[in-house]
Amino acid sequence: MKFNFKQFSISQEKSAMKVGTDGVLLGAWTPIDHDPYNILDIGAGTGLIALMLAQRSEAAQIDAIEVEEAAYEECVKNFEQSPWNDRLFCYHADLEEFTDEFFEEETYDLIVSNPPFFSENYFSDDATRNLARFEESLPHYTLLTCAEALLSESGVLALIIPYKEEEKWITYAQEIDLFPFKITRVKGTEQSEIKRSLLAFSRENIDPIIEELIIEESRHQYTELYKNLTKEFYVKM
Repeated sequence: MKFNFKQFSISQEKSAMKVGTDGVLLGAWTPIDHDPYNILDIGAGTGLIALMLAQRSEAAQIDAIEVEEAAYEECVKNFEQSPWNDRLFCYHADLEEFTDEFFEEETYDLIVSNPPFFSENYFSDDATRNLARFEESLPHYTLLTCAEALLSESGVLALIIPYKEEEKWITYAQEIDLFPFKITRVKGTEQSEIKRSLLAFSRENIDPIIEELIIEESRHQYTELYKNLTKEFYVKM
């Protein structure tokens, strides 16, 4: 079961979390204006976001970490089969272990994560899917403190989270001196509720740019903004 993009493909037979809109949004939206030399994807899953950033950027080093074994193996495979295999590397590691090992040795100019979260409308008996999806497997504060430790002085941390969690994530981040400079709130349609927040943090405390992104005008009729954001990736966009 492969998902084909314009410049790469994603194998996703083993991974609990398949290619989805959240990952594509984060990969396409993440700010790279600061020309990151190196990038870290926390909780890489299939490797989708890291691959999108390899396509978008000139970063010399793109690392990923994935704790779930089947997803890690699939991520490695997807990296190896991509056009940027010389720049991509996946570690089979827990975030705290990784941070302890590399803290003070390695910092990253860009850190991205589509972190696990719990949806009140979601339940599964699949333990690996739960691990990928449920916030308890990677608590908010753990992710933020580890990311802050691994972030370079001028680095950027980019996340996609449920909109209802936005205030909590921003509050946690401010406690460790990370501040949002760009916030994009995502709606399925003009009439629907805001479902997701795309957040970009840095160490600079400035007023954030706040925007809204609507995905569809109607069923399978995508907005120009969404098409422009994703057209370099989706085959049929």
